[in-house]
Amino acid sequence: MSAIKKIFQSRPDKDGIFFKRMQSILGFKPKEIGYYEKAFTHRSLGLSKNDGNPLNYERLEFLGDAMLGAVIAAHLFGEVQGGNEGYLTKMRSKVVSRKHLNELGRELNLLRYVRAAIPKEHFGANIYGNLFEALIGAIYLDRGYKYCEKFIFKRVIEPYVDIEKLEGRIISYKSVLIEWCQKEKKKFNFEVYEDTGQDAVKHFGVKLTIDKSVAGKARATSKKKAEEIAAKRAYYAFQREIQAK
Repeated sequence: MSAIKKIFQSRPDKDGIFFKRMQSILGFKPKEIGYYEKAFTHRSLGLSKNDGNPLNYERLEFLGDAMLGAVIAAHLFGEVQGGNEGYLTKMRSKVVSRKHLNELGRELNLLRYVRAAIPKEHFGANIYGNLFEALIGAIYLDRGYKYCEKFIFKRVIEPYVDIEKLEGRIISYKSVLIEWCQKEKKKFNFEVYEDTGQDAVKHFGVKLTIDKSVAGKARATSKKKAEEIAAKRAYYAFQREIQAK
């Protein structure tokens, strides 16, 4: 029995329910279920192996990110014969954007499998994308590159990788707005203003001004998110002018 199996023996669904659920998601049978157990273990549990190395999904997340990027890159390289390095990099970024990965993880309802010492409602939106990457890392360790490729084709490429649609997808409205303002020599500024909301969780208020006029306002749990939402609202306000350039 492997060290990973021994550590996870206490899991309530060790009778095979977790195995069957993983098989349903993957489309094939896992060989070493312990890798998938690890892929859904949060660091808040404080688990570690006998050698002291932490036992959670974070290292698998790193591995899965690399495998996902490699498979997507190989697919785009073959599909878009005339695409240069910059174009291919841009297209890959759209497929593996954090927003898209979060959508994929949410679609598979991956959060339901997480073991953690904190309430699941306290996790941020990125937990879904993190788990999706960790799952891919587990597949690689369990079954190798070919099965990773098979899973990514089924869950990512076949349903979502349409070159024409990808070309029109915007990853960051903030980047688009800044680029447009610079080209048109418009002065822009993201300003954090006082947020008087009564939310239990701290929010940031941000307003975007273009040529001293307010183009978009937003509030979110981080300054970065608020800026992106404000930029998106400004983008749609100036959409015709931006797309005309």
